[in-house]
Amino acid sequence: MKKISEMESIRECSSNYILAVNDTINVIHGKWKAAIISSLLFGKKRYGELQKEIPKITPRMLSKELRDLEANGMVVRTVHDTIPVTVEYELTQSGYAFQHVLDVMLEWGLEHRKRIIGSTK
Repeated sequence: MKKISEMESIRECSSNYILAVNDTINVIHGKWKAAIISSLLFGKKRYGELQKEIPKITPRMLSKELRDLEANGMVVRTVHDTIPVTVEYELTQSGYAFQHVLDVMLEWGLEHRKRIIGSTK
């Protein structure tokens, strides 16, 4: 994580702030990446386990999103020399560090849902 003074200087410059936010969005853009990362926060998973845990994701989309997350350094893919071949996915250090972002998203989502549902009554 960045030092507090460095974070304060980034917050004072809109272009640096926007750049950092865009970097984050570029890594997790799409409907499924946050769900995949969330699932992998609970430990290594095989492809089939991920597919069962994430409702409505197609096999093609899961494969694409896993490749993207791997390319962005969020997920590592391990192929075990077994018969049949076993492939496991797990989060990298950056992937686990992303839990802080997901926790904030969780809090915001719960509060937002409460406000919206409360305001429609």
